[in-house]
Amino acid sequence: MDIVLWRHAEAEPGEPDLGRTLTSKGEKQARRVAEWLHGRLPESAKIYASPARRAQQTANALAEVAHRKFKTIAALAPGASADEVLASIKIGNAKGTVVLVGHQPTLGQVVSRLLGSDERDWSIKKGGLVWLSWRESNGGAEPVVRAAISPDLA
Repeated sequence: MDIVLWRHAEAEPGEPDLGRTLTSKGEKQARRVAEWLHGRLPESAKIYASPARRAQQTANALAEVAHRKFKTIAALAPGASADEVLASIKIGNAKGTVVLVGHQPTLGQVVSRLLGSDERDWSIKKGGLVWLSWRESNGGAEPVVRAAISPDLA
């Protein structure tokens, strides 16, 4: 399984939080990273996004470039726990590649947990992502960081 944890791009401040939209810079970040991802993701990759408008817009950038749809899941909403995110993708039974578009600090906590360290608020830059893969080793699977990229490097 591969998991791409993609933080939403730069958004306008304001309330309500779920309605915040991307700035023009954020739209460019999302498009740049979406184009980078599209060239690397398998056709079978599934895309999931937080219900927050800024995450929806970020996921939509990939959906437009890749000509596919994404699904909204509440477990990726702001304030979700790492446990909720991991349960939503059924981490132990999942196959293929999933892209999760969400928020900090949750995504950083998921990365920390999946890499086997104490749960920490690992930082992921706005619009950036961490791509994790698992490889077979000694009869089990171990996580490998396949990519960690920010929009300015995409």
